[in-house]
Amino acid sequence: MQVVPIEDVRSMPDDKGHPSVAEMRLSVVLAALADPVRARVVRDLVRDTDDPERTCASFGLDVTKSTQTHHFRVLREAGLVSQVDYGNSRKVRLRRAELDQRFPGLLALVASEEPRDD
Repeated sequence: MQVVPIEDVRSMPDDKGHPSVAEMRLSVVLAALADPVRARVVRDLVRDTDDPERTCASFGLDVTKSTQTHHFRVLREAGLVSQVDYGNSRKVRLRRAELDQRFPGLLALVASEEPRDD
């Protein structure tokens, strides 16, 4: 069992791998957004201002299920999205408030970018 100093508890990811706001790093967020599939997911979420929870399948990604799982894990670990398990379904939601707090203006830039033809 690993003992964590109390001052480090607030900056640790939760049990699902979601980093706290203080733990989010711009380099990790930008690396996650560098992939066109992940950028598309975030762009879709940013443009939907109702901030719904969506299933991973609702994005219609043209990748295998295992690759899709990888992409959403990268987005989650970067702090861009949160994921919640509902039995046999997993929903994803943009961490809009946290991202706006940590990186003001980033989501507006993502929303304004046109998709690439990679």
